[in-house]
Amino acid sequence: MRELTKEDVLAAVRGGSVYASGGGGWVDHGLEIGGAALAIGKPKLVSVDELPDDAIVLTCTAIGAPAGTDWQMLGKDYIKAVELIMEQYEGRIVGVMTPQNGMSSSINGWLPAAALGLVVVDATGDIRAHPTGKMGSLGLASSLEYETIQAVVGGKPELGSYIELVVKGTPARTSNILRTASDMAGGFIAAARHPLPAKYIKEHAAIGGISIAIELGKAIIEAEQQGTEHVLQTICGHTGGKLLARGRITKKDVHYAGAFDLGTIDLEEADGRVVKLHVMNEYMAVDGPDGERLSTFPDVIATLSLETGRPVSVGHIEEGAEIGVFVIDRSLIPLSSSVKDPSVYPEVEQAMGIELLKYLGTPSGSGV
Repeated sequence: MRELTKEDVLAAVRGGSVYASGGGGWVDHGLEIGGAALAIGKPKLVSVDELPDDAIVLTCTAIGAPAGTDWQMLGKDYIKAVELIMEQYEGRIVGVMTPQNGMSSSINGWLPAAALGLVVVDATGDIRAHPTGKMGSLGLASSLEYETIQAVVGGKPELGSYIELVVKGTPARTSNILRTASDMAGGFIAAARHPLPAKYIKEHAAIGGISIAIELGKAIIEAEQQGTEHVLQTICGHTGGKLLARGRITKKDVHYAGAFDLGTIDLEEADGRVVKLHVMNEYMAVDGPDGERLSTFPDVIATLSLETGRPVSVGHIEEGAEIGVFVIDRSLIPLSSSVKDPSVYPEVEQAMGIELLKYLGTPSGSGV
């Protein structure tokens, strides 16, 4: 157990921005929520092994599409979502975790933990960001035996879009309800879900996910003093990842639909070779010029600015930008039960119009 610091906040945002895979929130929001957590309390990061097997851990997250523009999630909304579930558990919830890393999602639970006297558990539902709650549900997405409880809070009262909602039922049904609530609240909403014993977390989560993001972030911060190319080399060297392509964004065709950002982004290299990134909130796949698959979720897939070395989200990618496509093969990262669950793929494949599941056992392509 250790107390989280403002250096950890910045490092979690920097490292989490790589694992965000083009989504995972916003840098400013992550710094704001992390700063608020340190201002009101002393959040502590603990290994899941430090908790009794029957200790209840709650997942804290935000649901929606990063390009949504009419949402509002305040710090108090994250806290309220956790409180709504704690009311059902009479003091048995001792910790919070995040379903994924990201620009802000690595820090999702820090503020409720600080405000409510909980610990932050060093585990993630997925090491990288993903578009659906089912992909971060620790292998429970298709379970008919587990009755979950999920809560969402957020929206703008002045527009009549503020919502507080608590639902119980199967993970699949309740997750779909929360996605609709997110859309109704303006495109993004704070959430808490899936109270589970620590024993289950140990067996099904990506253990150490927060520390992995923080350590990468510290390496990036140190490398920034030596320029962009050193940052890119540091990200590759620290993670074992590689740059699949470097070039200019020639086409962005991404649209908002039902609390998702969907579409494709084309990058042209200096030799005219074009690679295509497939987007559903995050980068889910990369295809080569002949349509061959170069990388597929759950690989980490990120776009890095060739001017600054920093990750660029789907919402901030612009045509004409000089970008590197960075990938960490799934064999190099801890995988949770969520991303190995075949039931989480069909709805994403249908929405995107591409295949994902058949590539699950295939390593990503060669770097350039």
